[in-house]
Amino acid sequence: MPQAARHSTDQRARRALLGWFRCHARSLPWRKRRSPYAIWVSEIMLQQTQVAAVVPYYNRFLKAFPTLPALARAPLERVLELWSGLGYYRRARHLHQAAQVMAERFASQFPQTYAAARSLPGIGDYTARAVLSLAYGQPLAVLDGNVARVIARLRARRGNLHQSAFRRTVEQDLDRLLSRRRPGDFNEALMELGQTVCLPRGPRCPACPLRRFCRGCATGKPESYPQPRPRRAGELRYLAATVLRRRGKVLLVRGLDEGLVGDLWNFPAAFGSTSREARTRLVEKLGTLVAGDIRLGEPLARLKHAITFRAIRAEIYPAETGGRIAAGAGRWVSLADLNQAAVSQLTRKIAGAVEAVRPERAKDNSRGQRPRRRGGRMKPDPERVTSVYDQMYRSS
Repeated sequence: MPQAARHSTDQRARRALLGWFRCHARSLPWRKRRSPYAIWVSEIMLQQTQVAAVVPYYNRFLKAFPTLPALARAPLERVLELWSGLGYYRRARHLHQAAQVMAERFASQFPQTYAAARSLPGIGDYTARAVLSLAYGQPLAVLDGNVARVIARLRARRGNLHQSAFRRTVEQDLDRLLSRRRPGDFNEALMELGQTVCLPRGPRCPACPLRRFCRGCATGKPESYPQPRPRRAGELRYLAATVLRRRGKVLLVRGLDEGLVGDLWNFPAAFGSTSREARTRLVEKLGTLVAGDIRLGEPLARLKHAITFRAIRAEIYPAETGGRIAAGAGRWVSLADLNQAAVSQLTRKIAGAVEAVRPERAKDNSRGQRPRRRGGRMKPDPERVTSVYDQMYRSS
């Protein structure tokens, strides 16, 4: 296509896109507060997270930290508490660190140059471009998975974002299409289109403002653009976790295992390639937390969880010990207060499983049931064995 004709087509596509966005933009909380700070927080939260999941977290976060100085002054523990359940917790740590840097070096303002923005913790190319275009109207195009899908279909480009040649080509296409006068609206419009109309599967082509310009739609197979990224194979991991209770509170420690969720509180736990290996490693781990013998009972609950590519099969063990917890090894928290603590989503799930089995065990104890034999072994009678698990029901 001659350059003049292509320029004219891009102009018409741009006008169609911005007109559609003006009429169909969703009412989202970060679109009501157009401060650079509010836009920055929303962009960090929206990384690898669905809009619907972000909205309640964003509202709570901005209520607790309405300004950048308020976030910079806040203790990290409080920031993590409000982030708990949103996942990818490194984002929260970087958000807090960047706020402190901006308070010290940039007069508590998000910087207005690309180089300065990229110098901040947790600010990559995408986030810098997004905030600078949305907050300051700088003519910078923003490329994420949704935008790449729209452009790839619009121009019938094959490949995926993890291929450098494909990425360069899509970036060039996007830069030619970018509205220099309204870059923020343009970027939001393309992202909105990818999130609500140009879907990965089942794109809503009849509702798309770019349909008449879209080569992918013209082929009749828009879903073939772009090509899917090869997925990393899932990894099955077994996890053993324990519930130690004292005077109505449970023991939590920092981190899970293998470097995961290191800033959050979790029940003591260990991974293994088998459930037996995980249990053995848990006993070893408990030996570093408690001075004295550790005895695990039979699993009181089993559950499934997923963290990135890990498919986790967890077994939750009650434990008994006569030893003391090492100083600084953890903290005691009541189950009722877990929602106010900076705990991982897995910790919440384990707490829910523990709470769910309590009525059944309490019912069994009230009936005075006799212990049952399993494989010739006598199951410990909860009325005779003094364990932390037994105390769980007597102290509540």
